[in-house]
Amino acid sequence: MVLDLKREAARAALEHVESGMRLGLGTGSTADHFIDLLGDKVKAGFDVICVPTSERTAARAAPLGIRLTTLDETPELDLTVDGADEIGPRLVLIKGGGGALLREKIVASASHRMIVIADQSKVVEAFGVYPLPIEVMPFGLEATRRAIAAHAKAMDLPDALALRRKADGTPYVTDGGHYIIDASFRRIPDPWSLARALVSIPGVVEHGLFIDMAGLALIAGTDGVIQLKP
Repeated sequence: MVLDLKREAARAALEHVESGMRLGLGTGSTADHFIDLLGDKVKAGFDVICVPTSERTAARAAPLGIRLTTLDETPELDLTVDGADEIGPRLVLIKGGGGALLREKIVASASHRMIVIADQSKVVEAFGVYPLPIEVMPFGLEATRRAIAAHAKAMDLPDALALRRKADGTPYVTDGGHYIIDASFRRIPDPWSLARALVSIPGVVEHGLFIDMAGLALIAGTDGVIQLKP
């Protein structure tokens, strides 16, 4: 059922896509549905050019005949369509469960609009239950972890930080060559202050709080797709 809902949200996003657009393609299971559906339209003659937010997304889109480009070649995009791990009030998002948060944020920032697609389970009132991904430099990892923990303590957030690892126990490495610390804060009452605190830490490359970026969320539930705005 959840897979069906994700596909319906992706299908609804296609209604906002016009031939000739420059698109950002998100990363994750819901974004995969959008890519597949977009590929069907491309095969039927739809013309778009897309910037993928990860190597995984590029590998999925290219065999479908979707034309791919880079932000160096196409620095301004019309629209990015991406999923989210959690959608809070005012469309504050947690993203990065798929490990592509840095590229996702760069691509979204280069876009005139961002549409988020998700099933109804991703919409929450108690924001922050999903672990917040924080992309960090491998160099000075422990110093960076301690700095994150200190800021968390100052904001009455738990020091529940875990280095993301692969199945073989080695650190997960992003497409940019960085590590990810997953912060299980459980509740983030002030994501704006947390975002400012995290970017003040030199070893933090980026965080998974997407604030004031999404202009529309398309949420699929058992009664259909609804629209949420900030």
